[in-house]
Amino acid sequence: MNPFTIHCGLVATLDRSNVDTDQIIPKQFLKRIQRTGFGEFLFFDWRFDSKKQLNPTFELNKSEFRGASILVTRRNFGSGSSREHAVWSLTDYGFRCVIAESFADIFYNNSFKSGLLPIVLPPETLQKIFDSVARKPGYQLAVDLDRQLVSDDFGLNASFKIDPHRKHCLLHGLDDIELTLKHVDKITLFEQRRGLKQINSVGCE
Repeated sequence: MNPFTIHCGLVATLDRSNVDTDQIIPKQFLKRIQRTGFGEFLFFDWRFDSKKQLNPTFELNKSEFRGASILVTRRNFGSGSSREHAVWSLTDYGFRCVIAESFADIFYNNSFKSGLLPIVLPPETLQKIFDSVARKPGYQLAVDLDRQLVSDDFGLNASFKIDPHRKHCLLHGLDDIELTLKHVDKITLFEQRRGLKQINSVGCE
């Protein structure tokens, strides 16, 4: 997993609440066995029309949002089913951070496991960002995970909270497997001792 330290990126806005995981990645695309390649199906039913042509009215299809790596949206983002594919589709599309008023718990937890940083900010701060995006073409944000700060070039400085353990894992690019492998020596020793105990137990019989 790629470490997340300081990320500066173009901001795209999705002015919608209660965006669920079936809208983020529809169920028909969940049959893929890889964790990559989901980006092209992100928000599929909104990005494309019935003829599978790009829908010009959908926010992310706007030319000014092309290449955006920070998504700003409203409350309860990622509700619905627990599919990890929702996070995979966002990261595969190019997003490294999603900023919202609130997140569904399972989506929020899944995000950290795949290197996507979910940030909760109050609605008044989000509105300032939405207004800046509307007024300033090419608007960017800087997200400093170590300082837990979201800022721009126009005076915005918004702090956010994050669990210390999750922060540590993101800063060092550690997913659950990589975190476990940091203790491989202790695991190996435990398995060796366990194996000896089993051998001795069989020998006593």
